[in-house]
Amino acid sequence: MSKLFIAGEVFHGAGSLAELKNIKGKKAFIVTGGNSMRKSGTLDRSIAFLEEAGLEIFVFDGVEEDPSSATSFRGAEAMRAFEPDWIVGLGGCSAIDAAKMMWVFYEYPDADFDALVKPFTVPTLRNKAKFIAIPSTSGTGTETTGLAVITDREKGVKYPIVSYELTPDIAIVDGEVCASMPAHITSNTGLDALTHCVEAYVSNIDDNYADVLSKGGLEIVFNNLKEAVNNPTNIQARQNMHDASFMAGLAFNNAWLGIVHSLSHQVGALYGIPHGAANAIFLPNVIRYNAKVSKRFPDLAKVIGKETAEELAQAIETLRGEVNNIASIKEFGISKADWDKNIDYITNNALLDPCTGFNPRVPVLQDLKDIYNACYEGVVFNG
Repeated sequence: MSKLFIAGEVFHGAGSLAELKNIKGKKAFIVTGGNSMRKSGTLDRSIAFLEEAGLEIFVFDGVEEDPSSATSFRGAEAMRAFEPDWIVGLGGCSAIDAAKMMWVFYEYPDADFDALVKPFTVPTLRNKAKFIAIPSTSGTGTETTGLAVITDREKGVKYPIVSYELTPDIAIVDGEVCASMPAHITSNTGLDALTHCVEAYVSNIDDNYADVLSKGGLEIVFNNLKEAVNNPTNIQARQNMHDASFMAGLAFNNAWLGIVHSLSHQVGALYGIPHGAANAIFLPNVIRYNAKVSKRFPDLAKVIGKETAEELAQAIETLRGEVNNIASIKEFGISKADWDKNIDYITNNALLDPCTGFNPRVPVLQDLKDIYNACYEGVVFNG
């Protein structure tokens, strides 16, 4: 028997943000990033809808990219002072992921962050509050996943905190919310959603629901990402990408991911490479690596009119270029000396990453190191 894990309620479509005015409660604690949600007016509209519902509001803003455990602790302290019964993650995945961890420490002030790194160790939530996720980027699918990626700045490591307790109670997937998203973020996050579709489909967990969502999400990304990047005011393309992101998130919430994410987490933490951009660099070569044992890639290739795993990898490389994304790690300005100095450290961390356990091909340390070095140079991997 399997169980489908999904956000408790899902409202999707342009204008669905207005569902906030139907929330029943007393206090809402909104967690958001820098200025984008304020500048676009989305924050003010969210506040207005929640106030119309009769809730008192507190806004915790300024969540950084790749949110840190320290930010989570600060937010939880503010939550304990305000005592909300609703937590609202509003903005990009960083704001929503940070809000999820704040939620944990709000309900369990003495929880040990290092212990939570082990998958499925988050204690039972919803003793004090429920969670609403409103994404402004179309990539991570965090609005329907039991996942929060948090960075330990001192160690230079990104930790995926994995627990179905973190799956939001309400997801609002409104394409209008991401209408102001810059082109480079649209590109990065869209390629992240694409990666989720591929990795969930070929993971070592068989799930019919995840398979259908992965294929559907893949098709939507290939049909809409370029339009969303080039014509950002096309709300239909925006909504389509937002839906694809949710579908991909729902797929991997039930089938999980693989070593593309294991590799990306490390270069994101150490070098600050945007997550979607890193995924797009690693994905084609990981397809080539995994195709040696998985026969599932041709199924995905057929969705976009191709036949083989190699054609799928090349189609992703083509799309990556068409939406102006970089093809190698060294193009981010990382010197060979700096790369060689850290390669053993990041490779070891990638092997230990929770996502590695769901990869269809079981890697050894040298496999990951070889993929890293090929992707640093931007060359085809044949191992």
